[in-house]
Amino acid sequence: MATRKLLLLPGDGIGPETMTEVEKLIAAMNREHATGFETETALVGGAAWEAHKVSLRDADMALAHAADAILFGAVGGPRWDGIPYEHRPEAGLLRLRKELQLFANLRPAICYPALADASSLKRELVDGLDILIVRELTGGVYFGEPKEIRDLGNGQKRAIDTQVYDTYEIERIARAGFDFARTRRNKVTSMEKRNVMKSGLYWNEVVTRIHREEYPDVQLEHMLADAGGMQLVRRPKQFDVILTDNLFGDLLSDIAAMLTGSLGMLPSASLGAPDATTGMRRAMYEPVHGSAPDIAGKGVANPIAMFASFGMCLRYSFNMIEEADRLERAIARVLASGLRTPDLAPEGAATVTTAAMGDAVVAAYLAD
Repeated sequence: MATRKLLLLPGDGIGPETMTEVEKLIAAMNREHATGFETETALVGGAAWEAHKVSLRDADMALAHAADAILFGAVGGPRWDGIPYEHRPEAGLLRLRKELQLFANLRPAICYPALADASSLKRELVDGLDILIVRELTGGVYFGEPKEIRDLGNGQKRAIDTQVYDTYEIERIARAGFDFARTRRNKVTSMEKRNVMKSGLYWNEVVTRIHREEYPDVQLEHMLADAGGMQLVRRPKQFDVILTDNLFGDLLSDIAAMLTGSLGMLPSASLGAPDATTGMRRAMYEPVHGSAPDIAGKGVANPIAMFASFGMCLRYSFNMIEEADRLERAIARVLASGLRTPDLAPEGAATVTTAAMGDAVVAAYLAD
């Protein structure tokens, strides 16, 4: 039996709580179906700072390099606002993305029928929604240099962040977007700000060329990122794959997430380039909800985004398509049964704990 090596990085806030529920499923899959998952657990973010005074140890970075895939919980919280900037909890996450060259971030926004009324938009606008945002993850303004605050004297300072994209960075994320579109509805909407940003102008030029030379069978449209944000809340089902840079992808994916009713529902995958020999990609999977420190430790966090992130791991890292489909069906059945964590429940409705929701998903998976 093949061994599948998973590194678990629960992190901070509700990360450990939601990771615990997925660990139940991994154990059940190993026990009932001999899936061969081997897991190691390490610290990242504020938890790593508390233990080691760094946001990610070199030894744990080495574990990440050795793993077949990484499951990541969340990092950050006001508890660590005062630590040195270079050691902030988010620095551990950025290091993982950069050193593993996880340049393609996949953020699906899927609205389950049972939750269509939980969206802030009308049911008819979101029922059946299925969008995939493909975000460039290792370039752009989050990583560009110079990045600093300069003292200009006379009580004045200047804050500088630099938006930088090289040709190869745009080419590889464009190819990822077009490749994923071919597995879906064959449409890509590329979003940037070419009207005011040189990087947006060049992004548009490179994406257009890659489309013309390599993917003429895929429908391509261009849209300014601010107009894209408006269209996401006006008529979201017009989109299939949204291709965009690091900054705009960060903003647009959170808008798309809330169309589904709750950030607690949505997973993400961060992928590298396929290995030339094995075809496998380095990959990290994480829910998009963040650490949610206001509810951490209360047993009320929604674990479904963590389950769905593991589902993406099954699909993209291990080619376990049947198991991934089975997990998606389990989540849909649990929601259809009426179980709700507080983030999903109407005011005054009954809710269940994180553990109860996790147990229900595991049971539904095993019963399929």
